Amino acid sequence: MNVKIAESWKKELSNEFEQEYFCKLTAFVRNEYQTQTVYPAGNNIFRAFDRCSFDNVKVVILGQDPYHGPNQANGLCFSVKEGIPFPPSLVNIFKEIKDDIGKEIPPHGSLDRWADQGVLLLNATLTVRAHEAGSHQNMGWETFTDAVIHRLASQRKGIVYMLWGSYAQKKAAFVSSADNLILKAPHPSPLSSYRGFFGCKHFSKANEYLEEKGLSKIKW
Repeated sequence: MNVKIAESWKKELSNEFEQEYFCKLTAFVRNEYQTQTVYPAGNNIFRAFDRCSFDNVKVVILGQDPYHGPNQANGLCFSVKEGIPFPPSLVNIFKEIKDDIGKEIPPHGSLDRWADQGVLLLNATLTVRAHEAGSHQNMGWETFTDAVIHRLASQRKGIVYMLWGSYAQKKAAFVSSADNLILKAPHPSPLSSYRGFFGCKHFSKANEYLEEKGLSKIKW
């Protein structure tokens, strides 16, 4: 199957695209876009991979679903397009960055600049129906994104994994802490951020680790 995804990832994941589950997933997603309002825009489904090549991944941040409100989802987890109000979790992420490294909250919520520096902003499920959180879960996306993490874990070392909330922590439970930096905290959602996301200092810890590895820091 010819999937429109960045060449570096197509090379690594080509076997997945021939699997029966992925063929079923593709048929499901195609039908959803034809019959429902679905986010993100079709050309942004694999945008996290397009903005961050396989060999350039320094940090992995895992989300669960794309945003399901109008004009929010842009293919990168937690990110929104310029001009869109910050969702609550993103507000808390920026608050923690300010407290951790002193960087002022930016004027917009696009995280393209992170992706371009090597931050893979990966949702477990890459599509969602409008106003229906979780509507595309258990249709095959999780199998695909598990394969993404397995591929990174087996082929790359020295990556920072920021795992926020139990869902992300379970999804990357197999990643070696001996070969990578595993950072765990509660999810930045307002429901859980005060239980340990605030004060986790993941952003400074990530940069310290990258510097130790001789890599450039992320300009959060």
